[in-house]
Amino acid sequence: MKTIEFSGKTGICKILLGRSFSELGDFCAVDRAVLVVDENVFRHHEKKLAGYPVIIVEPGEKNKCLATVDRIYERFLDLNVDRSSMVIGVGGGITCDITGFAASTFMRGIPFAFAPTTLLALVDASVGGKNGVNYHGYKNLVGTFNQPGLVLTDFSFLGTLPHEELKNGFAEVVKHALIGNGPLFDHLEEEWRAVTSLDYGKIEEVVSHSLAVKIGIVSLDETEKGERRKLNFGHTVGHAIEKATGYSHGEAVSVGMVAAAKLSELKGTLGTDDVNRIERLLRGFHLPTRLPEDKEAIIEALSRDKKREGDDIHFVLLEGIGRATIERITIAELREVLRDLC
Repeated sequence: MKTIEFSGKTGICKILLGRSFSELGDFCAVDRAVLVVDENVFRHHEKKLAGYPVIIVEPGEKNKCLATVDRIYERFLDLNVDRSSMVIGVGGGITCDITGFAASTFMRGIPFAFAPTTLLALVDASVGGKNGVNYHGYKNLVGTFNQPGLVLTDFSFLGTLPHEELKNGFAEVVKHALIGNGPLFDHLEEEWRAVTSLDYGKIEEVVSHSLAVKIGIVSLDETEKGERRKLNFGHTVGHAIEKATGYSHGEAVSVGMVAAAKLSELKGTLGTDDVNRIERLLRGFHLPTRLPEDKEAIIEALSRDKKREGDDIHFVLLEGIGRATIERITIAELREVLRDLC
């Protein structure tokens, strides 16, 4: 078990790795705690959550919206939630994002924490302070920057996840290795079988190193003015793929990372051998590296990306495995790379 602390502009976030959810009462007042819980998580883990008032939210991107937040506000009023309360989001990234946004905006901000139940949420949504919802089909268009006070990670939640959901987390771990930790990438190449089998010791090790990359970047740029954009590696193309196809988040980001690697190769900053290593590791995690669908819908989605400025877009490239850089590139350049991936 390990504890990591991150000091953000909005407060200190304490991350507890490998702890039991039953220990939650050691870190907050049980009589003032309210859980916002993913419906699937509640169905599988209702006994773990006993003793707390629960607000259940439906899973899926379509429910990551202002209407869901409005229903949470209504339940906050019913439960007399105020600034002495602690709201805990229990679920995956969608639940964490919704909970953080609802808590950050109710009464102009009340304390909140996360108990992430997916690998993706463990290494991404639960840490870093970005909270938000989708709006009119565009991801995370409405949101806040606000740190949770606590992130409690109970790895036993991972045991009820389908493999398809685990792949979303594996893609994010690979991303962190590629942008900021070459030795972690080497380790994943050696240990991917143990990681995919959910060996808790290996999971804790990998999650710890993955979080170190994200925390290191966020601590330099909490509100995404520059350095934090590196965390978008693979996501610019990935979000467009996710919007235009039936790919999951992890599958879309996997193809997006390959696109970024190939663009890096074209620009001469990444060797062909490293591109091949990236593709090979992603395939080891059963993630796609090619895009079968027509690229035009993806290009259309890219043209509406909130990071676009005119005909250019801020794009994360690699200068080697473990080293990322941000450049402005044209949509035309992306179109050429996507043609190769279709």
